[in-house]
Amino acid sequence: MRFELSKDFLELLRSKIEEQDLLWINENLLGLHFADIAEILDKLSNDEAKYIYFQLEEEVQADVLMELEEEVRDRFLASLSSKEIADQLENLDSDDAADILGDLSDEKIQEVISHMEDDEAAEDIVDLLNYDEDTAGGLMQKEFIQAKLDWPVDRCLVELRRQAEDVEKVYTIYVVDDLNKLVGVLSLKRLLFASPKTKIIDLYQGKNIISVKTSDDSEDVAKVMEKYDLVSVPVVDLQNKLVGRITLDDVVDVIKEEADKDFQLASGISERIESTFSVWRITRARIPWLIIAMLGGTLGAQVIANFEVGITQIPALAFFIPLITAMGGNVGVQSSAIVVQSLAKGNDQFGSIMQKLSKEALVALVNGLILSSIIFGIAYYFENSTLGLVVSISLFTVIVFAAIFGTLIPLVLNHYKIDPALATGPFVTTLNDIVGLFIYFTIGMLLYQI
Repeated sequence: MRFELSKDFLELLRSKIEEQDLLWINENLLGLHFADIAEILDKLSNDEAKYIYFQLEEEVQADVLMELEEEVRDRFLASLSSKEIADQLENLDSDDAADILGDLSDEKIQEVISHMEDDEAAEDIVDLLNYDEDTAGGLMQKEFIQAKLDWPVDRCLVELRRQAEDVEKVYTIYVVDDLNKLVGVLSLKRLLFASPKTKIIDLYQGKNIISVKTSDDSEDVAKVMEKYDLVSVPVVDLQNKLVGRITLDDVVDVIKEEADKDFQLASGISERIESTFSVWRITRARIPWLIIAMLGGTLGAQVIANFEVGITQIPALAFFIPLITAMGGNVGVQSSAIVVQSLAKGNDQFGSIMQKLSKEALVALVNGLILSSIIFGIAYYFENSTLGLVVSISLFTVIVFAAIFGTLIPLVLNHYKIDPALATGPFVTTLNDIVGLFIYFTIGMLLYQI
């Protein structure tokens, strides 16, 4: 049965914590799924959360710790001693332990490592800390199952049982040679049905093996796993030696983080922020694009000022300024969003780009014809046929321009290794406003012969 957290349950739990009623806590809380326990701890004070946390079994503690909200986990770990943190890390997969240590100061990291009793685990964590967090090396874990080419099946089974003690989930058996170079994968089914003395070299699959390098970007890893529908992927170094594996849950976290970053970037927020960050840090992330938007608005005002004489003679031109700017911005954002989404999926080949550009231009032509026809009737009703022509022709031109502009900008940004998500935010909107106003008033001046 799925657990639903309620206000009444939290209030009752707080009272039981205060009473230290372990019997009630054990019956009503400790048997829940670790994700539900983490959700509850997120709502408690740090002291209350620590009390519950240390009632859990060690294996459950590790799962709960990684499910906590990041700011809650940081606050929780900050209240623990180096020895207590070290004890928690020894129950975690190496990649999760490295993620936690990576948020601590260098001095604190050394203290925690020095308190770890498992030297091999400590060595694995230190090794992972040497990789950039946005690379395959920073994502991988050191726990995996491997078999040697020259092992017979009976020895392989013994070795795999020993290795599996440190591996929570076994997805694939990787096969390596004497130099520890990845040569293939082994089917568990073939292993179980093979005779005891059959060599692994006669059983493994060595063709079309998908792997990633430690230096590969985390986004590229996600694309590889999505393309080949993998639940785990082996990680090799520059010599093709097997050094780790990346599992699907870690890639899902990368995809979520990237989606959050792109959404914030598209909203005009230049760096990743959380609601719990300081006012200054949030302001620092938002102010650059607000300044750009303000300067863009100033340029738009200057365009209007340059056509002041025309507006004075034909005041009705001012009625449709909001329409022109809004439609240009909307069309530009729609077009750029489609291209950004395509680029995120890895579709950046020239043929694919030209196809999208031509399609967006055709869509803009159709939309422009429909919308300009509608606005002609509205503008004609407001004033006369001349104003109708000015607004309709301007709107058509702005829509076509905005669509092409919104398609090209993310492609240009991507070419220069700049995140194309910028194109779906204030950047393209502000530029479309300025150009749209210039087009509108230029066509107005020409048709009114001012």
